Amino acid sequence: MSVQTRYSFGTRLAGSVADLRPAVEAALRTEGFGVLTEIDVAATMKAKLDVDVPPYVILGACNPPLAHRAITAEPSIGTLLPCNVVLRADGDGTVVEAMDPAAAMAMSDSAALADVAAEVRARLARVIAALEVAG
Repeated sequence: MSVQTRYSFGTRLAGSVADLRPAVEAALRTEGFGVLTEIDVAATMKAKLDVDVPPYVILGACNPPLAHRAITAEPSIGTLLPCNVVLRADGDGTVVEAMDPAAAMAMSDSAALADVAAEVRARLARVIAALEVAG
């Protein structure tokens, strides 16, 4: 099932966040991304607010050659990096969604940056598609 907003795109898959995470990371690696950061939102909400929320993890994914191209084109673009990929519990399944880099980078008028964003978007779309095929 496709999931899309003005700033993200993804899919809903059977399985838990914990069970799907290795497949998400493997699909990201296939497209040249590594995970630089992880934010366990559920653990943070519990620790800081004593609130229980369903599993929700934000992975900060980076493709170094594409990040380098983006930063070279516009040094301030680092404020929008890395690309966030979210795994969040949704009923008995998990939504996996990625930020839409084209939407984020549209704030810039740089043609070079638009080209990088298009390539990053295509790679992240292949990540989502691979997960749908496997799922």
